Amino acid sequence: MRTLNLGILAHVDAGKTSLTERLLFDAGVIDKLGRVDTGNTQTDTLELERQRGITIRAAVVSFTIGDRIVNLIDTPGHPDFIAEVERVLGLLDAAVVVVSAVEGVQAQTRVLVRALRRLGVPFVFFVNKVDRLGAQYEDLLKVLAAQLPVRPIAMSSVVDAGSRLRVEAVAPGCEPLFTPLCEALAENDEALLDDYVLAPDRLTADRLGRCLSDQVASGLVHPVFAGAATTGVGVPAVTSAIATILPGRRLDPDGPIAGNIFKIERGWGGEKLAYMYLTSGTVRLRQHLDLPRGPERVTAIEVFEAGRVHGAASFRAGQIARVSGLAGARIGDVVGGDLRAAGRPQFAPPSLETRILARRPSDKAALWLALNQMAEQDPLINLRRNDDADEIFVSLYGEVQKEVVQSTLLTDFGLEAGFEESTVILVERLAGTGEGLQILFKEPNPFLATVGLRVEPRPEGAGNSFALDVDVGQMPASFYKAVEETVFETLKQGVFGWQVIDCHVAMTAARHSSPASTAADFRQLTPWVLADALSAAQTVLCEPIDRFHLEAPAESLSGLLTLLAKSAATMTDSVIADGMARLEGTMASAMIQSVQQQLPGLTSGAGTMETSFDHYAPMAGPPRSRQCSGPDPFKPVEYLLRLQSTRASA
Repeated sequence: MRTLNLGILAHVDAGKTSLTERLLFDAGVIDKLGRVDTGNTQTDTLELERQRGITIRAAVVSFTIGDRIVNLIDTPGHPDFIAEVERVLGLLDAAVVVVSAVEGVQAQTRVLVRALRRLGVPFVFFVNKVDRLGAQYEDLLKVLAAQLPVRPIAMSSVVDAGSRLRVEAVAPGCEPLFTPLCEALAENDEALLDDYVLAPDRLTADRLGRCLSDQVASGLVHPVFAGAATTGVGVPAVTSAIATILPGRRLDPDGPIAGNIFKIERGWGGEKLAYMYLTSGTVRLRQHLDLPRGPERVTAIEVFEAGRVHGAASFRAGQIARVSGLAGARIGDVVGGDLRAAGRPQFAPPSLETRILARRPSDKAALWLALNQMAEQDPLINLRRNDDADEIFVSLYGEVQKEVVQSTLLTDFGLEAGFEESTVILVERLAGTGEGLQILFKEPNPFLATVGLRVEPRPEGAGNSFALDVDVGQMPASFYKAVEETVFETLKQGVFGWQVIDCHVAMTAARHSSPASTAADFRQLTPWVLADALSAAQTVLCEPIDRFHLEAPAESLSGLLTLLAKSAATMTDSVIADGMARLEGTMASAMIQSVQQQLPGLTSGAGTMETSFDHYAPMAGPPRSRQCSGPDPFKPVEYLLRLQSTRASA
């Protein structure tokens, strides 16, 4: 059978979980429909999800449609939990992007579609809530084409949207779909274009269906279906598309083991549970798996199958399982295959940071342990501890995520925690190139190692990289690995204490003393050498810049423009139509919250503002430093004393 990893993606409240629930009901997986507002849906299992009516963690359900096994992954729609979406995008064969017929294209819709296009993941649209007052379908089709990098094709006919609704799935070989479908497909198929002009009778429904499937798989066209997930209207057409239009794949259960860990949970007894998707091979109980941090033994397997999770002795390529025994597993780990392989991030990292305080001083140690467990499930909270001041910091996407972290600490760990006001996370970029070098047996280097490093800037958005510019045969491979791992760790705190981005580091000198040198010598020397190189290159402090889309009554335009000017916003587009002003532009992330707070008063509560990260830009004014967490390699004397003190107490 063919396997399809299907993601359901949307902006919050577009009806993503309701569509998931309807698909499961129609497939016979559940015998009763749950509702988001009553907290009894199949995929929202966390108590917080039921209370708030939003998806916080990605959930998996597997079922069969026709001859196809579908691994359906329901993802969060709220932008504060975009990290959960990040972790599953690389697994997807295809996706359904849900758009509300009332709210239309929203900020998260744009972000998700751009990510799917970058990854080459085929997708279709489901325009939900066409039964609601204010619903639009035909106009939304035009908006999709105008605002997103897609070629939409209307696969549904909607009559009386928002009132006495009737949704009909139109056949490819008949009007009103035949002409627009042929015109869309002919843009990428010369043979079809010739037949459309000269011999339209050759364009049978089967041929058009095959051509549509091929072009969907290639990302050339994007079918659009309409309906209402809560009532089931229009959903059968989406189910048919999942079975026939979206591309699945056949995987080899007899091949070498290859897979990916995309989610981590803790069981009732505190044991680590790793969600693993296999692309090749078969994993069995008591088998040892090759993970980046060494082999681990599988002690239990629970397979997602036929809408349920059940214990099993093995699972094969194309299946998703919850695996126990992998104590060293982390989110993003590659199982088997190239253990260095890692997908490039598709979304911006968190832009806010907050300090967490235990309400009871005696809970400090327990708070740190609890946050470490939460960091296993969400590595992007970037847990950071300042031992000197006994402070704990986490990174966040927004205030809702902060509330969820606080609630989780209380409900799951019994810990009351307070949060200071969130501050914007800055980054550092190299201003030039620089080098650092410390030589074995030469003062002031106390380590049995020689390390030379060169740093140079990379293009914006390229990320950090490392390369060896030395003869790799002169030292054990573990020493080079120690340097590489330490480089990436050290880049998290640059000259001003913020993460260094878009930086290439080359190792230019290496020497050891056999048999006395150890990997620890290289791990401890590397931060010092890298700090020297970064100081020589110098860094520029940069702040996050958000793109905003603002809609408000036209009569409030003057006040809005004044507010945006005071906020140092840069306008890129402004349109006034139908009594509404639509403004687009960019502004510093630090100003977003202030603008959002003043917006209701300026627009009599009728204004809406959507934002998403756009880029980093150099920051004006004096640099804002952040205290280093742990020994500071930019202060060599203090750094060496701290290391000596640590070794003496060990």
